[in-house]
Amino acid sequence: MSHVHHRPIDIHAHFYPAELIAIWKAEGPRCGGEVGEVEGKPVLKAGPVQAGPLNPRFTNVDARIQAMNEQGVALHAMSLSLPMVYWADAALAQKLSEAYNDSAAAAHQRHPDRLLSLAMLPMNYPEAAVKELERARQLPGTRGVYMATAIAGRELSDPLFFPVYEAIEAAGLSVFLHPNTVIAPERLKAHYLQNLLGNPFETAIAAAHLIFGGVLDRFPKLTVCLPHAGGAFPYLVGRLNRGWEKRPELAHHKTSPLEYLRRFYYDTISYHGPALDYLKTLVGADRVMMGSDFCFPIALERPVEIVTDHPGFTAEEKALVLEGNARRLLGL
Repeated sequence: MSHVHHRPIDIHAHFYPAELIAIWKAEGPRCGGEVGEVEGKPVLKAGPVQAGPLNPRFTNVDARIQAMNEQGVALHAMSLSLPMVYWADAALAQKLSEAYNDSAAAAHQRHPDRLLSLAMLPMNYPEAAVKELERARQLPGTRGVYMATAIAGRELSDPLFFPVYEAIEAAGLSVFLHPNTVIAPERLKAHYLQNLLGNPFETAIAAAHLIFGGVLDRFPKLTVCLPHAGGAFPYLVGRLNRGWEKRPELAHHKTSPLEYLRRFYYDTISYHGPALDYLKTLVGADRVMMGSDFCFPIALERPVEIVTDHPGFTAEEKALVLEGNARRLLGL
């Protein structure tokens, strides 16, 4: 039980505050958003994307702390997950972002040594996003920025977002990504595949656009964390590299995709020991951080043990994955 010496940090832990849900319910319908209910638990909907029914651990801070204690997790870097806020008009997207960021800061103030926040920004309204970034980064507990792998139909390489990246980079904060909408959802309706396959491919698409679209070159100090152990990206990076070597479409790009592997951080949510070994070999243990996906149905129930019991990690590497890397990225 070596992890008694560690303060494990979960960098992939979702939070849906009651204040945000109330605004969603009251004002969402004018933009196509709604809040349903299943057995007394809220379901957030925006177009084809929905989250829920959300159990109390998502929405109630005391229930969250209790769950963290049971898991042996010291700290959550909390994030708003799908459907996020990009479906709303400018005014509502800003209001929802503020509600999330303020609620997360309030949760941090109640439990300063247990809860931190990754800020939500109305990214598709860049002026509002920069303004909210400047506000949210002053809030207690804000330690990074959360965003989707594609935003309101635009790829992350869209110049629309560049002013926001510039501001995030200047603030010294990292970007944490999460899928929201996925590619070809109509083919993934059955078997829960929108999540099981859609999400990891979505992450790979975002990583490719950040590399080939020049975002990582243009913002050399911007650090990006890819969810779900990098999704399909780590496994396909050799194929992206082959395309870069051989295809005229990628002739514009000076640097090998392989050289960007360590511009990203990755969480431990692979659900497969050999995949975690491959990820560590590929990117180094200093680029992998513990995550759980708290608390969706497929979340890791024992995220700490996934690390401490993994035979592929040395004691030193376990310390990095459990907390050392996250402390660096979150500026703790």
